[in-house]
Amino acid sequence: MQLNRLRALSPSDGRYADKVSSLRDIFSEYGLIRFRVLVEVRWLQRMADEPGIAEVGPFNSVMKSVLNKIVDNFSTDDAERIKEIEARTNHDVKAVEYFLRDRIGSSSDAGNLGDFIHFGCTSEDINNLAYALMLRQGRDGVLLPMMRDLHAKLRSMAIEHAEVAMLSRTHGQPASPTTVGKELANVLVRLTTARDRFSSVPIRGKFNGAVGNFNAHVVAYPDCDWPEMSRQFVESLGLEHNMHTTQIEPHDWIADYAHGLIRYNTIMLDFCRDIWSYISLGYFKQRVTEGEVGSSTMPHKVNPIDFENAEGNLGLANAMLDHMALKLPVSRWQRDLTDSTVQRNYGVAIAYAVIAMQSLSKGLSKLQINAEVIARDVDESWEVLGEAIQTVMRRYGVPEPYEKLKSLTRGQAITKARLHEFIASLDIPDDAKERLLALTPTAYTGLAAQLAKRDT
Repeated sequence: MQLNRLRALSPSDGRYADKVSSLRDIFSEYGLIRFRVLVEVRWLQRMADEPGIAEVGPFNSVMKSVLNKIVDNFSTDDAERIKEIEARTNHDVKAVEYFLRDRIGSSSDAGNLGDFIHFGCTSEDINNLAYALMLRQGRDGVLLPMMRDLHAKLRSMAIEHAEVAMLSRTHGQPASPTTVGKELANVLVRLTTARDRFSSVPIRGKFNGAVGNFNAHVVAYPDCDWPEMSRQFVESLGLEHNMHTTQIEPHDWIADYAHGLIRYNTIMLDFCRDIWSYISLGYFKQRVTEGEVGSSTMPHKVNPIDFENAEGNLGLANAMLDHMALKLPVSRWQRDLTDSTVQRNYGVAIAYAVIAMQSLSKGLSKLQINAEVIARDVDESWEVLGEAIQTVMRRYGVPEPYEKLKSLTRGQAITKARLHEFIASLDIPDDAKERLLALTPTAYTGLAAQLAKRDT
């Protein structure tokens, strides 16, 4: 039976298929095969440019065109052909080599060029570069642009609500007021730091043969500077060269990549939970979508499903990414195959992150600030001024300022009148007393408004 979305095992290929379409040509089986073909062809072209390997090149214009078209015009039909070859050979990378032999062999300019496809390579030389190109494109072409869009949305909201006073809650209890914009700015700065770390993770590759020593290369062409050729080739692909490896590139950078994305995801998850809680308090309303149902039995409900969806998918993404970070750098001796199955799931882990980011962004676009509820909450919390009063008392040497405010405010309902009576009794300068009497919970936000607009 033909596969359709309703029969997909993974939600990323079923329910959420449209949300992750940008990942398909990168992280799918087709994407992996396409990157393998690119690496094989570019290596053949690099050898053709090496004077010490006269048997390969230099290529004439016809052969250059043939090779470039294989890469530039690679199609799903080509990938299907490679899968047919793999069904016979039971080896995915060797199938790519045979495919290229067939394509190049049909040209009169090919000569014995087919014998130099995959020259000196182990499968991992091709695979590690293919996966590196895959993860780089996924980061630079999909994740970072999505992060930029999310940051722009948060920046706009932080500035718009920079001066909207809001009651803080530490340990769930009323605390010194902040502003809505400042709290959004806090998240933005955290996300920016995490994004910058993630984007700066060097993406590395190796190209040094069966166990990393250029063993066969040196026997075949002893006069070639193979380490330098390897470095030039890896760097020509836009990757950082790793000279010292076993059969496999040790994947330490992939652990950095995965943990970098985990840190970013964790901040988003924390933010989702806070927004969910603020919606529960009534600080935010959600724009109603025509025709949408909030509950199967309670028609009044507008549930914060976008933030819940994001939280769930972020948890899945982080669980997979953490496994990759912990597992991939571990390999028995010079190589075992336990990394292969794990690496095939890069796209699944990143898909969960992409779905989550879209849900979070959608949820933010539906938020409407409920200024009346926020203002009422902070206006009724005169006890939060206890911090300001006891700090001023400290300045002017009033004995036991903290203890006196603790006795007055802790666990007790504090009114404006009661607080003003206490302030009036203080032995402090008149100007300080007037400043405290003029203070209200709404005005007690410190530099929150300025900070909300600063460096965001």
